[in-house]
Amino acid sequence: MRVLVIGGGAREHALVWKIAQSPLVKKIYCAPGNAGIAQLAECLPIGASDIHGLAEFAARTKIDLTVVGPEVPLVAGVVDVFEALGLPIFGPSKGPARLEGSKSFSKEIMRSSGIPTAEFWSCNSQEEALRVIRDYYAHRDSRTDKIVIKADGIAAGKGVTVANSRNEAEEAVNLMMNERVFGSSGDCIVIEECLVGEEASIMAITDGNTVIPLLPSQDHKRAFDGDLGPNTGGMGAYTPVSVIPADTTEQAVERIIKPAINAIRELGIPYRGILYAGIIVTEEGPKCIEFNCRLGDPETEVILPMMESDLVPLLLAAIECNLETQKITWKSGGAACVVAAAGGYPGEYRKGDEITGLKEAAESEGCAVFHAGTVFDNGKYRTAGGRVLCVAGQGADLLTALARAYSGISCIHFDGMHYRRDIAAGMLRNG
Repeated sequence: MRVLVIGGGAREHALVWKIAQSPLVKKIYCAPGNAGIAQLAECLPIGASDIHGLAEFAARTKIDLTVVGPEVPLVAGVVDVFEALGLPIFGPSKGPARLEGSKSFSKEIMRSSGIPTAEFWSCNSQEEALRVIRDYYAHRDSRTDKIVIKADGIAAGKGVTVANSRNEAEEAVNLMMNERVFGSSGDCIVIEECLVGEEASIMAITDGNTVIPLLPSQDHKRAFDGDLGPNTGGMGAYTPVSVIPADTTEQAVERIIKPAINAIRELGIPYRGILYAGIIVTEEGPKCIEFNCRLGDPETEVILPMMESDLVPLLLAAIECNLETQKITWKSGGAACVVAAAGGYPGEYRKGDEITGLKEAAESEGCAVFHAGTVFDNGKYRTAGGRVLCVAGQGADLLTALARAYSGISCIHFDGMHYRRDIAAGMLRNG
């Protein structure tokens, strides 16, 4: 088989790494890829959002399977274009991908399907949003002053503000709807009550009927230790998650993931691909925070190292609508990953700094290094993005996995490099 992976981050590196282990696969291409992916696949000078360029290449090269990593091409309709040409591709089409492309659409699906979630208000103007905030604080629950402000569209994982006061909430609205920090994604915003509990990610593969959940995981969005600093695309992740035992996963699948897939099917657009439910475990049980239409990043970097099964037959079965013939076998133990970020990230960040220690990290026991924002220039690896790379550790238990991830990342250096040193610390402390 010839496989094309779309994207160029650490998630796509993990996908290429896992797909390369399949005996079914003879050749892997990645568009656009990165310096780490280039060690396993042929990287192409085609952007992840160049849908017609990607489709032309896939048709000309007779690609047997295309796997889409990031959300932007999915929301833009890359699957629709490929399917119209008869090209096998894994991921939801443009209609179902609105579950991630529009927070307001997603919340309406939750409401109409009875999916447990936070109370919410969709606002199409700054005036409307400010009125909702005013009314919220006039009648708020005495337990919390927090409120959540979300840009409606895609914002690279950064379009969410958890405001601690009315002033903070109003400033978030101003930034999104007036100053347009997230562009057109701020045309509409969703305002939600702030739920209290432990957050986790539950992803599932589906062909529109059968649903097979992946391992639950938990990521760390804030830039700095202690969950301080601004939101990022994710600074680390781990699995297993003690607050998500098997019965909680089952509840999330039955009460959150399956109803969403059924609702999409009733709209006449079967959901095939990955459905990612960001959940929070409250006193009333798991509730849905958001849906994503693809694998999470950095969650993928801990889930795929734990997968014993061949990934490729699962992807093909989802496309061919016979997922009921498949099952996933998992390794015992745990996995954790730590993201190394460039100086200044998630704000304006440095580029072009030399990266050293990659070979030593990759050779550390139980470690895998997944590149994100890297290039290979004149014989040296250099930084080229905000999240530069991710070191994943896998071991007999989570504590061992964490030790291996931190041992691996300690080998790596570049100017301005920073990473969180408390991945999974809260779970280990409380678990």
